[in-house]
Amino acid sequence: MEVDDAVPHGGGGGGESPHIRRLEESVVNRIAAGEMIQRTSSAVQDLVENSIDADSSTISVTVKDGGPKLIQVSDDGHGIRCEDLPILCERHTTSKLSAYEDLQTIKSMGFRGEALASMTYVGHVTVTTITEGQLHGYRVSYRDGVMENDPKPCAAVKGTQIMVENLFYNMVARRKTLQNSNDDYPKIVDFISRFAVHHINVNFSCRKHGANRADVHSGSTSSRLDAIRNVYGASVVRDLMEIQVSDENAVDEIFKMDGFISNANYVAKKTTMILFINDRLVDCTSLKRATEFVYSAILPQASKPFIYMSINLPPEPVDVNIHPTKKEVSLLNQERIIEKIKDAIEEKLVNCNNTRIFQTQALNPSALTQANTRKDTGTEVSTPTGEKSQKIPVSQIVRTDPRDPSGRLHTYWQGQASNLEKKSDLVAVRNIVRSRRNPKDAGDLSSRHELVTEIDSNLHPGLFDIVKNCTYVGVADEVFALIQHNTLLYLVNVVNVSKELMYQQALCRFGNFNAIKLSEPAPLLELLRMALKDDESMSDVNEKEKLEIAEVNTEILKENAEMINEYFSIHIDQGGNPTRLPVVLDQYTPDMDRLPEFMLSLGNDITWDVEKECFRTAAAAIGNFYALHPPILPNPSGKGIQLYKKNKDCMGSAEQADNNLPSTDEDDIDQELLAEAEAAWAQREWTIQHVLFPSMRLFLKPPKSMATDGTFVQIASLDKLYKIFERC
Repeated sequence: MEVDDAVPHGGGGGGESPHIRRLEESVVNRIAAGEMIQRTSSAVQDLVENSIDADSSTISVTVKDGGPKLIQVSDDGHGIRCEDLPILCERHTTSKLSAYEDLQTIKSMGFRGEALASMTYVGHVTVTTITEGQLHGYRVSYRDGVMENDPKPCAAVKGTQIMVENLFYNMVARRKTLQNSNDDYPKIVDFISRFAVHHINVNFSCRKHGANRADVHSGSTSSRLDAIRNVYGASVVRDLMEIQVSDENAVDEIFKMDGFISNANYVAKKTTMILFINDRLVDCTSLKRATEFVYSAILPQASKPFIYMSINLPPEPVDVNIHPTKKEVSLLNQERIIEKIKDAIEEKLVNCNNTRIFQTQALNPSALTQANTRKDTGTEVSTPTGEKSQKIPVSQIVRTDPRDPSGRLHTYWQGQASNLEKKSDLVAVRNIVRSRRNPKDAGDLSSRHELVTEIDSNLHPGLFDIVKNCTYVGVADEVFALIQHNTLLYLVNVVNVSKELMYQQALCRFGNFNAIKLSEPAPLLELLRMALKDDESMSDVNEKEKLEIAEVNTEILKENAEMINEYFSIHIDQGGNPTRLPVVLDQYTPDMDRLPEFMLSLGNDITWDVEKECFRTAAAAIGNFYALHPPILPNPSGKGIQLYKKNKDCMGSAEQADNNLPSTDEDDIDQELLAEAEAAWAQREWTIQHVLFPSMRLFLKPPKSMATDGTFVQIASLDKLYKIFERC
């Protein structure tokens, strides 16, 4: 319906009430078409479902530029009668039901008779068809639900070919949202892959226009596992288990479910759930949530399952007419069905969880041979063929196995090893599995891709080689650590390296973070006031102005809470309290003492009105917060112990302090504060060795600026040192 002159809401306008008009049929049809054909992928799905309803054994899909330019679906089904062509694309014309009661027992995928009609109102549709026994086929074009010309005889192969061109040509806004040709094609490939898994007696193919190779190509097979193998690969099939659930004895409803689910060895970044109810491809959020909840207790964190389910019920308790695109159905007693399926999956997983398989990498045997054949004057390395390679000079023999502790500084320190290193083998293996996942499947926004591209283009090749092939030596002081690369020794600024690594990870995991849940929501306003109080640059600002600044930043973060939660998993509830923070690096939690500073940085430093700069500044703020800054408590080693005396007047004379003669009276030391400081610094050192540097080797792409800003500093060369000691 259309309203003449809109009257503003509220106010006491005394104008006449607007007239209600009946919209023209063409307007109604175009509005309905926009609802039915939401994207190019929905048009393809409707056409493929029509082909399946036509008892086709072969269905081919060709797409050009993601779909708006051209969609072509061909099948070898029973075809369309010539006398039915004039009303083929009229709204609510169908061969699948004749009365409303037929909807209660419908088995076909389509039933409304709206899909083809809707396509003619937003695109140019051409149909070529031939029925069995005919000598020739017919071709006809449609526009706005009617034929543009009479059907023309033509040569044709068995079945029907429907071609949709210039989709959304008359819907400017919709067409602009689909300008990226790669947006919808992956969705088309995805649902055709799902059809190929379920309809094992149908040959499916899907390709881009002009491509020689199909992105989906499945042949008919008698085995569901073979269909999954053809579409998703042998690596998926290897970890699948068959599952069957039935409730045939139920008085009110009978249902059967059969399918395949992944076991505990399967590893993936996102859930793959293929659900068919009465041979209809649908989504069921509650069932997906229930299965993911079961798997969350079995799989490592952030790993997701593969699930294929085919549920069969009598048609009466299934309402298929609840969604415009038939994406969902409504089931009678849905909660009970989900509960039975959930229990069956849980029982299956518990019974199969006796053993776990983890992929490991074998050590290069030539490296062991080299280590065992060293001599005082030179080393001869035996190759697998038995030949001797060139001798390696003594000055170039270095430790290259990072598992060998003989070159690490902490090996020579006195005292017991930290309990932080006593981690279980399972946790260590899980950490490796997580860290080796590809984190790039995050967001499709062009601004985010541009920032990632800038990181790649600004890469320093020399530093990249050092980072990838370095060996961790130990911590040098509060800021620097030592690494070895070939025969060179480097000082590395841990703060700078970790800040850059966290920045890059924030962009790579964009929109795909796990979350750290805070035990208690932190009051945002109080955090901002704490940050302003500790900010030295705000020392001249009075308390009232600081409160106003904190309130303004609180409102800014509340207004943008949805965006930072969706893209960076920083959740701020309606009361303005941070409740969750992102996991930027697995096995690592940032220093929560710096949370107030982080919140202030989010409010002050982010450029909210420019998308690319918004993402850059937000990632930079996250990188600074998650960087491995020195703990706030001073390092208690050496002279630092003096800072933990209860009575600073009893610290001894200045001469004692200068001569490094700390007092031995333990009663003067604040033991509780000292223990807290020692734990904090030990935790930092462990994190640098076991989290930061392994992640740095895997993910860091050092920028060119790090070669000149003191982040990497060469301090020794084994070749030069060897020459010096040779003279002694």
